[in-house]
Amino acid sequence: QLFKFYPGIFKYANVSKVEVPFMKASEEMTPKDWQKIARTAEELINDENIKGVIITHGTDTLHFTGAALSFFLRNLNKPVVLTYSQRSSDRGSSDAKLNLECAAIAAISDLAEVVLVGHASENDDFCYALRGTKVRKMHSSRRDAFKPINSKPLAKISEKLFQKMESYNLRGKGKVKLDAKFEEKVALVKFYPGQDTSVLDYYAKNGYKGIVIEVLGLGHVDEKWTRKIKEIVKKGIVVCAAAQTIYGRLDPYVYSTGRELLDTGIIYLGDMLSETALVKLGYVLAHPEWRDKIREKMLENMAGEFSDRLEE
Repeated sequence: QLFKFYPGIFKYANVSKVEVPFMKASEEMTPKDWQKIARTAEELINDENIKGVIITHGTDTLHFTGAALSFFLRNLNKPVVLTYSQRSSDRGSSDAKLNLECAAIAAISDLAEVVLVGHASENDDFCYALRGTKVRKMHSSRRDAFKPINSKPLAKISEKLFQKMESYNLRGKGKVKLDAKFEEKVALVKFYPGQDTSVLDYYAKNGYKGIVIEVLGLGHVDEKWTRKIKEIVKKGIVVCAAAQTIYGRLDPYVYSTGRELLDTGIIYLGDMLSETALVKLGYVLAHPEWRDKIREKMLENMAGEFSDRLEE
């Protein structure tokens, strides 16, 4: 049915295999679905006759899946391309055709990363390839809803063009290694003025291993939260700070409130996106051999989740 609607994909690639791990709305997905996709992708990537993999996906949680695959697929040597349509195929304004064709071009390119490929603007002119750990859905309905955060697109793609815009890992030999362990007892909490600290008690009492808090400004919460965070960190819960502002980088040293929060043992995650931070925390905590170096692993740039310089 898909290729009947969009035969243009065959202008660029020979589709040799189609797998359907499941079909569900992306808001219904869980970490187990990320693992299922990763296992399917690994099998396809390690087939020497397959040059790249395209994954079609709903838009609502696409950036979570992009982050998960970026961590789960180690030593990636071929393109893994996530694509989508904001508007359904029965609408004249559907973005599916261009996105799928650009995804095919990316899947036979020289990059070896997990990328999201879709409209770069509202027009049907070209797409961007965006790194799986540095992308976010920034609009509820526009065709160019996905934007790179604190980074640039890796490539610009159109019918006659694959233009490299930023450095990326290159296609290589060998086998991809599947490492899809995930600790589901992790949470993402947004701090707001006057918020009761009991939300943190809830996670502590219910066996959660880690929490990512979207903090204010350069990395701030109020005094009550600072005290509570110190308390739950002492109980062994890993607490990380990500930027509520989306753009920019956390810096706890500018104001005294940030320095006090840093003293609780919280891990400041620089410019890492909060969604990516949640996925990475679950990934790191699932490895018992990293128990004594969780901070080190959270601050290790495993899949391009940190940027040396911030871009818009």
